This record gives sequence, structure tokens and C-alpha cells, in this order.
Amino acid sequence: MSKTVFEKIVAREIPAQIVYEDDLVLAIRDLHPQAPTHVLIFPKRLVPRIAEARPDDHKLLGHLLLKAAEVADQVGLKKAGYRLVINNGADGGETVPYLHCHILGGRNLGWPPG
Repeated sequence: MSKTVFEKIVAREIPAQIVYEDDLVLAIRDLHPQAPTHVLIFPKRLVPRIAEARPDDHKLLGHLLLKAAEVADQVGLKKAGYRLVINNGADGGETVPYLHCHILGGRNLGWPPG
């Protein structure tokens, strides 16, 4: 099975504009931003999607969300606000089978989305 784009980024096989990195997660600028600020944050260890997360992934998932908030602050979104999006499955907009969270901001994000 071929590697996903996120696995290739973690392995440094393809370049990415890294915004944040620690032992568990990596945050990068999205190549096709859907808002003025669009950052992706994902675990370094493959979790295919949120529906396939295991109970022992709870610390990793909590870390991911806490770091998403820190990254949003780091890129200047804290004051005006931002949206976190995790897609799951085809109807949910998932295009890469690797859990990742979109951090979107820099403009008013209407509701409902889509």
C-alpha cells in the first residue's frame, strides 16, 4: 500500500511549510487553502480516521486538539476566532485516509458549512 501525503511529510519525503512540530503531531500550511489562514495538524502516527481511533488513542487525540488551539493562537487566529474541522469518510469530505484537523480562519466562516 502506498504512503499517504501525510506519511510522506512526516518522513520528510516531500516538503511542507511546517508551522509546528513536536514528538506527537505536525502542523503545516495547506497547499490549497480554503480560508486566508488554513493549517493542517495531524498525528505523526497514522490513525486513518476518527471513526477508527482506538480507546488508547485518547491521549494522542487530546494532544492534537490542545496543540490545534496553540497553533491557531500562534498564527494569529485566537482573537477573531477560527474553526476546527475533522472530516470522516467520503460524505464527510475526507480525501486522505489519515486523521487530520483543519484550522481555518482569517475571515467570517458562515454556518452551516458546505
